[in-house]
Amino acid sequence: MPDTPPPPPTPRRSDATRTAILDAARERFAADGYERATIRAIAKDANIDPSMVMRYYGNKEGLFAAAVAVDLKLPDLGTVPRSDVGRALVAHFLDMWEDNEVLTALLRVGVTNQAGAERMQGIFRDQLLPVAQQVCPDPEQVPTRAALCATQVLGLALTRYVLRFPPATALVRQEIVAWLAPTIQRYLTAPSP
Repeated sequence: MPDTPPPPPTPRRSDATRTAILDAARERFAADGYERATIRAIAKDANIDPSMVMRYYGNKEGLFAAAVAVDLKLPDLGTVPRSDVGRALVAHFLDMWEDNEVLTALLRVGVTNQAGAERMQGIFRDQLLPVAQQVCPDPEQVPTRAALCATQVLGLALTRYVLRFPPATALVRQEIVAWLAPTIQRYLTAPSP
């Protein structure tokens, strides 16, 4: 009698519930922002009881933190000519942010809520600092230089994607790269002032 392979494992209902909650939370946070999104609305969108959201994530902050795990997929600047790192980062930034509701929601929450600010600080620490280390001429200045880059990129994101200032939203990609890339380049690679 030939051995028959065991049947594939049946997905656990809890996995499907968690996925439904996270999908609903991402949509709700993006549409309503952190403050206006409610556990009750998220549970309704996921077609579950609100107590299940609390069971899996504890509170709104825990849910938000789980829903917005963000990988910026920053480029390896070691493979980019040193003179092009500013342009590469700005182009990557635009690729990531255009029509990305998760990043927009994270930015909204980051400026209004401690949990969101901590998530943004974690992304800075875990993702931006290592990239800046690849090209900064002085290792001791990496945090400062990376923070200066963040001021520019997050400032653009805030004015373009959240506040929607007409002059910021009217800029086309090439204009943004032309204006912003030299500043990012200087922050990362120029001699210390």
